Amino acid sequence: MTGAVASERPSSAPTLAEAARVWWRIGVLSFGGPAAQIALMHREVVEERGWLSERQYLDALSFCMLLPGPEAMQLATYAGWRMHGPRGGLVAGGLFVLPGAVLIACLAALYVRFGDLAITGALFSGIKAAVLVIVIEALVRVARRALVGAEPLAIAGLAFVALFAFAVPYPLVIAAAAGWGAWRLGDEGRAPAPTLGRAGRRRSVAATLRAAALWLGVWIGPLALVALLAPPVFADIARFFSVLAMVSFGGAYAVLAYMTQEAVATQGWLGTGEMLDALGLAETTPGPLILVTEFVGFLAGYRAAPEGGGALLWGLGGALVTLWATFAPCFLWIFAGAPWIDRIAARPRLRAALAGVTAAVVGVIANLSVWFGLHVLFGTVGTMQAGPLRAAWPVWASFDWQGGAIVLLAALMLLRWRRGVAATLLVCAACGAALRLAGA
Repeated sequence: MTGAVASERPSSAPTLAEAARVWWRIGVLSFGGPAAQIALMHREVVEERGWLSERQYLDALSFCMLLPGPEAMQLATYAGWRMHGPRGGLVAGGLFVLPGAVLIACLAALYVRFGDLAITGALFSGIKAAVLVIVIEALVRVARRALVGAEPLAIAGLAFVALFAFAVPYPLVIAAAAGWGAWRLGDEGRAPAPTLGRAGRRRSVAATLRAAALWLGVWIGPLALVALLAPPVFADIARFFSVLAMVSFGGAYAVLAYMTQEAVATQGWLGTGEMLDALGLAETTPGPLILVTEFVGFLAGYRAAPEGGGALLWGLGGALVTLWATFAPCFLWIFAGAPWIDRIAARPRLRAALAGVTAAVVGVIANLSVWFGLHVLFGTVGTMQAGPLRAAWPVWASFDWQGGAIVLLAALMLLRWRRGVAATLLVCAACGAALRLAGA
């Protein structure tokens, strides 16, 4: 077998074609980084369709937060796997990334031709304001369900403070939450252990190793061929982003400094200003924020092209190699590890550790939400430092009244008038573009 068949499929599981349409919709609407994407997926998969239960969603999210790479894309892959096995996981994860990847490639091609994509910021400024409301709404809903009792609430609060105010490394926060959960929550029996489905009972270490070997080959095999047959720059791209994929715990922001140093200072693929442009494009387009790597790979390939033409094809080649090196490992982690989530949840001590991680994840999402909100509502966000304290802090005079007005409009459309995510994003995008282009 290429992977375990998902256990405990919901009785109302859709067909693969029906699920694919939803995953495409999620991929197209997944603006705003991981907090917004987790919020959107919760709305679509748990609340509106019931494809995963609240407990399954939170357990899977906690598991994905332990993995390197984009947690939202891995969560989508898990949900697809749970309903339709590896084929469903490939469809869900692939469609989650595809819209943003195509858009980033097009924007990168325009960038190297014209050098200024300010119009992109205008078009997506309203979307970011609307996404802030989606994030806050989902954060409140998830917190209500995940933080039952004083101790999980305390873990979430401490995780938020550690990340936002003291810049404690993300892996340390998650490890501490898991350890605290196993120690303090393990004997309390807060929730009965779930019954293992057939796949959960049959999964063995040998089956896990076989799945890991298969998907490791899927990831590394094409990159090895690139290293052997393609020009040297593509081998460098494959090597660099494969290493990055294995150390990117905590999402794109956690590895941005390292990626900037290596891509700008060591490799010389692009300049510091271009790196900031790349992050801006990734933040304002759908898909995982780690798609910033695709822009870097595009520029690396484009600038290594020989004189006489073909630079655009070299850029697209660099983008494709980068995408494969960045996202193929996600399928390895999920297809090898996800079948163990039910087993973890069935063991009281491990389930307690996972409960601690779940509580900390709420704090992580809250931190991302505050960071995102500050950058939506203020033109300038600095850093307040005092001893060990190191927190993002806005310049109050830079408050963006346009963004604030669109946030209010989005809140009315979503929370009062119940217009839906797609309609809200469309109206807010039109308002944002009109205001920015009019110079208001």
